[in-house]
Amino acid sequence: MQHYGHKIGQTARVFSKTLNGIMSPMGLYSSQWSIILCLHYRSSLTQVQLSNYLNVEAPTITRTLTRLEEMGWIIRSEGDDKRERYVSLSPAAIERFPEWLQAARDLEDVALRDLDESELAVFNRVLKKMTENLNTIA
Repeated sequence: MQHYGHKIGQTARVFSKTLNGIMSPMGLYSSQWSIILCLHYRSSLTQVQLSNYLNVEAPTITRTLTRLEEMGWIIRSEGDDKRERYVSLSPAAIERFPEWLQAARDLEDVALRDLDESELAVFNRVLKKMTENLNTIA
């Protein structure tokens, strides 16, 4: 019997653990990297938008953002609504981003080694469909 959910979880844990080993000497962990990557491509988001996009509980996002702010990688500012906080990358994070991105891409290259374009296309379709299926439950 196949246990696809278990295999997905195990692969994600191995990838995350390896990424942590690569990124931690550069001052980041994989959970922090996902936030920085998201902010790089989306510029500025509210904490709620980040939480929803990354599918992470609000208290977890708040703790991680507090740590990133203490490290000088993000800036939080008030929105129009006093309860709303916007998050963006700091100049220091913008400067370091290319180094972090290269490290993440290098790991992806290792993980995807020996997969051809057709396999990657199937991989992307399967992940997309699985996410869509799971979102019908949530």
